[in-house]
Amino acid sequence: MLVGRENITLDQIAEFSIVTYDNDFTGRSHIDQAFADAGVIPDILLTAIDADVIKTYVELGMGMGISLVAAMAYDAKRDSELVALDTQHLFEASTTRVGLRKGTFLRSYAYRLIEMFALQLNEAQIAAQLREVA
Repeated sequence: MLVGRENITLDQIAEFSIVTYDNDFTGRSHIDQAFADAGVIPDILLTAIDADVIKTYVELGMGMGISLVAAMAYDAKRDSELVALDTQHLFEASTTRVGLRKGTFLRSYAYRLIEMFALQLNEAQIAAQLREVA
């Protein structure tokens, strides 16, 4: 079991069947690259494009109950049946980008979404960027 261990290794993770992102998901390449660089072959049991689907399979006991998902996909309240383990030392960070056309009108929920990705920005700053002329 991995729970309770500190500084988990890729070798330790590879001892279990893993449910993770589909190959077409951009973050999956970081997972594959980390294992390849370490010379470790993971046992990928199942893949999906949605973190909630991945987490549900783990909750249902698919494989050995191990999944690899982005940290932002885990919510301690909502995912109370799961345990999140720190693996940031094993995988390269992924970057999320939001592209918008200048002059675009955004509804408040779109601003909230962008603020979730870019904590250093607020609605006024985002609106100012959208008004700037290239």
